[in-house]
Amino acid sequence: MDRLPKERETWANRAEFILSSVGYAVGIGNVWRFPYVCFSDGGGAFLIPYLTMMCLCAIPLVFMEFTVGQYTKRGPVEAFIDICPLMKGVGVAMVMLSFIVASYNNTVLTWVLYYLFHSFTAPLPWQLCNATWNIPENCSSFMENTTTHLQSATKQFFDHRLLEITEGIETVGHLRWELVGILLLIWAILFFSVFKGIRSTGKVVYFTALFPYVVLLALLFNNIRLPGALDGILFFLTPKWNKLGEIHVWIDATAQIFYSIGIGFGCLLSMASHNKVNNNILRDAMIVTLANSATSIFAGFVMFSGIGYMAHVRHLQVEQLAVEGPGLAFVVYPEIFSTMPVSQLWAFLFFLMLMCLGLDSQFALVEVMGTFVMDSFGPKILLMLNYKELVTLLLCFLTFLFGLPCITQGGVYIFQLLDYSVGITLMFTSLFEVVTLSWIFGVWRLSIMVKRILGKPPNIFFKACWLVVSPLLIVAILVTAMVQHKPLLYEKTYLYPAWAEGVAWIIIFLSVGWIPLGAMHELLGRKGTCLARLKASVTPRITLEEVCNVPVNEDQHQDHVKSLYSLSEVSPLREEKDRGDM
Repeated sequence: MDRLPKERETWANRAEFILSSVGYAVGIGNVWRFPYVCFSDGGGAFLIPYLTMMCLCAIPLVFMEFTVGQYTKRGPVEAFIDICPLMKGVGVAMVMLSFIVASYNNTVLTWVLYYLFHSFTAPLPWQLCNATWNIPENCSSFMENTTTHLQSATKQFFDHRLLEITEGIETVGHLRWELVGILLLIWAILFFSVFKGIRSTGKVVYFTALFPYVVLLALLFNNIRLPGALDGILFFLTPKWNKLGEIHVWIDATAQIFYSIGIGFGCLLSMASHNKVNNNILRDAMIVTLANSATSIFAGFVMFSGIGYMAHVRHLQVEQLAVEGPGLAFVVYPEIFSTMPVSQLWAFLFFLMLMCLGLDSQFALVEVMGTFVMDSFGPKILLMLNYKELVTLLLCFLTFLFGLPCITQGGVYIFQLLDYSVGITLMFTSLFEVVTLSWIFGVWRLSIMVKRILGKPPNIFFKACWLVVSPLLIVAILVTAMVQHKPLLYEKTYLYPAWAEGVAWIIIFLSVGWIPLGAMHELLGRKGTCLARLKASVTPRITLEEVCNVPVNEDQHQDHVKSLYSLSEVSPLREEKDRGDM
């Protein structure tokens, strides 16, 4: 009986699930990437492909992950073992991807917390060029359009005080010990937020998911009163209709919504596995996706109103300050705050907002890892460690150790290399996820799951998106990325050596490699002819033919799912684990 599904912990209420899902989807990328992509790909005109791809890709795929998680009551690994044993490696790839991202993503939070601590000083430490880390002959307290060869004080603070950056990835340097302490503090915060599972996370998200909106609203009200703010907003929104005819704009829109919503990590699936069986997942999928897109657009108003003000003060063009990524959060906006009244307060609120945005995403990634460990090895692990909290502590400590290379002096190069690898990995895992669920498991089986949960099957729109549209869009992103591949650069000046890109492909294989390995393990572990092994390997362990006659009731659903698992075929991997438990 150890292999039968146990009574799974559920969210205290629907609000906790919604806030956790929105908090996961809405991350720092909504603030520092979307505004730049929007203005560079057509301004207001970009919203047409962006919202189109939200409807064709994001909402259907979130709906799909919610359906599988809520019905199976499993994390990604166990869910894929039960849905399609041949593709069980997809679930493992998702967990590995979440582990890699969780390990290096806290690097950004380390930088954020470092800036937050320094926001209490007056004047702000990145305002002037007279500090020990500055290069006076190449430093400007502010950027002038006639002195663009100089570095701003904020840029030198980021490079020489925070990072102590080296010449390249070939020179890693030593650990930045003050950043090690901050990284450890962040993992401590994460542990105490997730150590009770969804019981503790569900309470923390009331602050971490909602507070960023308070700060964004306050920043917008403050910024629009400043001179030049409306110019920045108009620059952000002015449509360039000719851009709609360029294929790369539509690809960028698909990639932006895809990366932003977080499909392919298993996080949405894992969080939905803690829902009650009759929760309205279609409504929740639409709320999460719309909240994510609305936040991105709203953040664009906030960011570009500040950039417009800064351009007015420094007598620059808006496009000279419009950047994406860390440059916006750690260089441009700190300089904007240095010119505002009560600059310390605004800097503190801004970096606290980024901290909350990053923590929410980390909660979900840690939840995926914890769900995998407890679903797959729970009884054995608990026999050794006695308490589930110790499992979470061990996971946090291991992930902390793997993140240490990113806070060396050359860590920013490692960080960007990992980020580059994850982008490609995510495309592969997402493609195999959609193909497995839509083509092998079958849209008709997904429809039965939806009917079991909502009382009616999905309409033709969702079926078409699952079967054709979404897979084609993912393939389009992947092919475009391969065709338009360029050598990896840091800040358009440092070219990564060839061996570094080789390392990136090794990192990609650490996740994606589990998919063929899992398929080989499944096929070799079975008996019979090749065709018989293949047929058995794609046969789900759960039977859904009778499922529509089952009343939508949580207790009956738990009993029904247990009976389905007990009557269906057990994969060799699960059989080996059961024999070990005996």
